[in-house]
Amino acid sequence: MDDGARTAAAHRTLSADVVVVGARVAGAAAATHLARAGHDVLVLDRAEFPSDTISTHVIARSGMVQLARLGVVEALVAGGAPPLRRVELTSHVGTVSKDIRDRLGISFLLAPRRYALDAALQQAALAAGARLRQGCSVEGVIRDSTDRVVGVRAHDGDGPVDVLARHVVGADGLSSRIARSVRAALTIVEPSSGACQYAYVTGSWDAIEYHLVDGVFAGVFPTHDGAACVWAITPEEVARRYRHAGRGADEAFVNLLLDRVPELAARVASGSGTTPVRGMLRMPNHFREACGPGWSLVGDAGYHRDAITGHGISDALWAAELLAEAVDTGLRCPALETVAMAEYAANRDRLAARIFQITVALAAFPDRDTFVGLQRELALEIDVLADELHHRPQPCRREAPALERQPAVSLSLT
Repeated sequence: MDDGARTAAAHRTLSADVVVVGARVAGAAAATHLARAGHDVLVLDRAEFPSDTISTHVIARSGMVQLARLGVVEALVAGGAPPLRRVELTSHVGTVSKDIRDRLGISFLLAPRRYALDAALQQAALAAGARLRQGCSVEGVIRDSTDRVVGVRAHDGDGPVDVLARHVVGADGLSSRIARSVRAALTIVEPSSGACQYAYVTGSWDAIEYHLVDGVFAGVFPTHDGAACVWAITPEEVARRYRHAGRGADEAFVNLLLDRVPELAARVASGSGTTPVRGMLRMPNHFREACGPGWSLVGDAGYHRDAITGHGISDALWAAELLAEAVDTGLRCPALETVAMAEYAANRDRLAARIFQITVALAAFPDRDTFVGLQRELALEIDVLADELHHRPQPCRREAPALERQPAVSLSLT
């Protein structure tokens, strides 16, 4: 066989109703809803799972409502994510402690490690009938003669592969290849002035904690294995100043806590183990176009905000459900696709708008009284959003179509 014949033989073509690029929170949740609605869904991700990713991973009540609708809360708790029933805020006016109210069927919050959260959501998608290909990197979209997106070009360990689909979902994060390939324009851009750094520290942690001092918002999110995600958010220039003064990210983080939040620094020092520091030195605040002919974006691929409000995972979960409903409508009745996708875009922007505005205001680090007031507004807005999400009709479940499917990939939750 000559080289040309070998190349042709190696190039494969797959098909699905929907191809979802990105298998973490937004992608796995969207795949679950679409598969439960009866569609043939193929999820692609360049990572091999289970794996970790940058995230402080707290889930607000709005996100917990969505996890309950997906049916994965019990699995997360059984897998070691501790139920968090108290929140404490320490600021210049003292420490305020509040128990998590039992509302909308939610009596606790979670902050699971991402390798566990992503795996639980992927298992839900697989159980619904979705397929997952790991270690598969997507290079761009495929368009037809009308410029409609009709699939993606990718490659995996076996070589190049085209995946043809009636709809392509980009759930591939902040640096989304799908967003770049479809040329999705930025529609709202606010300053990217915040930096977030964190490490995992073992010790005695039993509540969600927030610590506010001048120019620093720090906190504690208890997570798996007796550890907590201890984090600090500052203006970017503050983080860089500590980086330049120290011998690396770990020393800079410790010095920042020692200087600005010494009580928390002492508890970190008394912990029995600390992981290397991770994070981002610049966190964008922007919206992208949500959809176009044959494609859509969800999660960080389409909307990203500073981590100071801790709402990214929750946003991804509810947006995934809205997107799945719109895609389902378009697949079942192509004449309604344009209207359904426009409604998805409008609802995404509407539901995200107020928390986005609060996020931008907090990321500017106003005076402490204003900051505390914005935190109160944030708590109220999260409850309003959770109420609306809870009272939405449950996504419909239909029998899967009679399609020849490839075997689902099994995942280990360990």
